[in-house]
Parts: sequence; C-alpha cells; structure tokens
Amino acid sequence: MRITHLTLKNWRNFKQADFDLRDRLVIVGPNASGKSNLLDALRFLKQIASPAGGFQDAVETRGGIPRLRCLAARNYNHGRVTIHISIGSDECPDEWSYEMTFTAEQRGRHRPVLAREIVRHRGEPVLHRPTSEDKDDPERMTQTHLEQVNANRDFRAISEFLGSVRYLHLVPHLIREPERAGSVREDPYGSDLLLRMAKTPSTTRSHHLRRISEGLRAAVPQMDQIELVQDEIGHWHLEARYQHWRPRPAIQDERLFSDGTLRMIGLLWSLLEGKKGRGPVLLEEPELSLHTSVVKQLPTVFNRVAGGGGPQILLTTPSN
Repeated sequence: MRITHLTLKNWRNFKQADFDLRDRLVIVGPNASGKSNLLDALRFLKQIASPAGGFQDAVETRGGIPRLRCLAARNYNHGRVTIHISIGSDECPDEWSYEMTFTAEQRGRHRPVLAREIVRHRGEPVLHRPTSEDKDDPERMTQTHLEQVNANRDFRAISEFLGSVRYLHLVPHLIREPERAGSVREDPYGSDLLLRMAKTPSTTRSHHLRRISEGLRAAVPQMDQIELVQDEIGHWHLEARYQHWRPRPAIQDERLFSDGTLRMIGLLWSLLEGKKGRGPVLLEEPELSLHTSVVKQLPTVFNRVAGGGGPQILLTTPSN
C-alpha cells in the first residue's frame, strides 16, 4: 500500500491542497513556501497513530491550534482543519480512506476537539463520527479512534500503516556523536543510525550495506566496501575502503566521512529498512552537503538501492 491522495484544508500555510501521489513525490519550492508543512501533515497522522502519541499530544507539540490553523481559516471550511488521505495501490487507489476535521473548544481550555472522523474501506463507510455516543459524551471527541486500539479494530491497517511513516532530516554530527542526542528511538536526525544497523540481523545488514556500496558508486566512485564494526569498548562504527593511487585501499570510519557521504548512507539505509506496503519515507532536503554533480545522481542512486521493492518516497528540495 501507499498514499494515493492527500487533501488538506486550513493546514499550516495551506488554505487548500488536493493532489494524487505516486511512488515518488518531489516537492520543489523556495524557503518558507510550505514544503516541510506538507510533510508535517503526514508526521502529524503518524504521531496520532503511534503508541506514545495521540491527538492531543500531536497538536500540543506543534504549539496548539493557532499554530496549526491557516491564517485564512476564518473564511474557509468553517475555520476547521481537515486532513484526508487515501491509501491503496494502482489497482485499488481507494482501498482505505481516512479523514479527520478538528478545531478548538469554544469555551473552557480551548482544547483540540474533533468535528468529524471518517473511515471508508473501498468506498464503504466503516466509521463516521460524531456518533450518538459522542454526542451524549462530548469528551470522547478529544481523542481519535485512530489512536485507540479498542476502537480501531476494523481499520487497524490504517493505524499500523501511518505508524510506520518515517521522517528523516539527518544531521551528520549526531551520527558521528550519538551521545549528543541522548537516547532517542527512531530519531529523525540520525543519532540512532549505527545502533539500528547493529540490531539488524547480520545477513540482512551485510546485504543492505552491499546494496548501499553499489548505489553510492554513482556518487562516490572511490568508495568500495562498507562494513559495520565494533571497537574494543563496544562502540559501533561504519568503515569503508577508499581506492586511491596506492595498491592497498585506505580504511576510514564515519568520523572521517564527508557530511554528504554520511547523509547518503543514512538515507539509503532508511530506504532499505522500509518495506513496500509500509508507510512512506519522508526526506527533508536530501541534497544538503552534496556537490551539484552528485545531486544530479540522486534519482539514480535511490532507484538503484530501493528498486521496485522499496517504500514510497516523498522528499522536499529547494533545487530544481
């Protein structure tokens, strides 16, 4: 499965956005044009669907409804925020659809509350809120059914799909010095990259690193073999052989890799971690720290590594 359609109303700086998606989506635009806000709509749904998240937490961590709602909202969609996604395939693009519309309480603490939550499976309604129970107990509308395991049984496939969305904006210094970020699981900035590699079964890890080595030859032709090794005090390191004028290749680890090379390794590993049918991988400006000649090779590198079996990719870039 993949996301086949996305509709936004009053989300961030988008009064309205409505478009289809394929396996690859490249969002191009200048700074402050809303590229990250578009990806954040999917991150928002992921946070709601994640066990440690939820609707209230997803809104609060973004600064509340006033920060999420478009400035033009007063005159559109009754001032409410709507996110609608369709999930499916080329054969059945509307296998599932999920829509949530929300606003703030008019009185009291002005908490986020749902105005509507709708789920459909192949066009047939599975959930339509508010229900009669919701109307009898308005407090229920402070939570989505998406986040509740006792309520999402009939559409848990949506919750699991959204919970598997991955967002990446890798910071090379955090990959080199993960202790700077502390203990962060699924860190979008990459501090847990080497640990994730170490926890991967050795056969799978070797296969992934070999694929990455092959993929990187288009961008870093002198890099040959990449391995994950453990030092004498138990810390994990990436090592690569670099071909040069001497007969024997030089061996360097991630502390000597260029920022661009390290970002590329992290991005490609995350693509290989993802599986077709799971949530998309969201890449924020993957060309950072890369030479323009290498940036031109990115589509080739992504296709060479992910091929036809990888996850859906949505990436932002200010570059044409």
